[in-house]
Amino acid sequence: MGRKNKLQRFAENRTFKHYFQLSYEDAVSSGFPMKGKWNSSFFKNDNPIVLELGCGKGEYSVGLARRFPGKNFIGIDVKGARLWRGLKSSFEEGLKNIAFVRTRIELIEYIFDKNEVDEIWITFPDPQIKESREKKRLTSPLFLNRYKTFLKKGGIVHLKTDALLLYDYTLDIIKKNGYELIYANEDIYNSDLNNEVVNIQTFYEQKWLSYNTPIKYLAFKMD
Repeated sequence: MGRKNKLQRFAENRTFKHYFQLSYEDAVSSGFPMKGKWNSSFFKNDNPIVLELGCGKGEYSVGLARRFPGKNFIGIDVKGARLWRGLKSSFEEGLKNIAFVRTRIELIEYIFDKNEVDEIWITFPDPQIKESREKKRLTSPLFLNRYKTFLKKGGIVHLKTDALLLYDYTLDIIKKNGYELIYANEDIYNSDLNNEVVNIQTFYEQKWLSYNTPIKYLAFKMD
């Protein structure tokens, strides 16, 4: 995508009322105005809040918002040009139960308050293959401890990935910390699953499926 198109998308993003962004400078100086107020000030209901971290084009968040009108969904990604697609689609469809935030996942504690989030989806994140980059993995203890600051008791974390390394790594983290594993499968398209795990596919998922790469999924609780 050319620079001109990116700038056009950035400009259009700011016209959507369900778009927010947070820089590090804003986080440490003024904070995030919606923190602790997502239900009351934005969604204006008491429905559960579900996050998608590293949401890319927002296909998964939009797909979930369509299927579950009784829940609220928030997609988070640092790439504004990617978020544009999810913003545009959800706006054109008139979806009222979805929002997007452009920021780094490292700043997520500034966006949500204690017990504000019910579920987290992590869909096809960078597996950060090098061992030296373990702390960058979105299921590393460093990130999981961040999620604990706002995830409700009994809240579920979902991981969907093509990377066996990240899948095995996350299973090991779950075991070492005594977390509750709800479900785990190394090849969900050769399983009996028939729900949003297999029925909503992101751009990257379709790409890996075209290469016959098994898609892995697991879900767990950190209580």
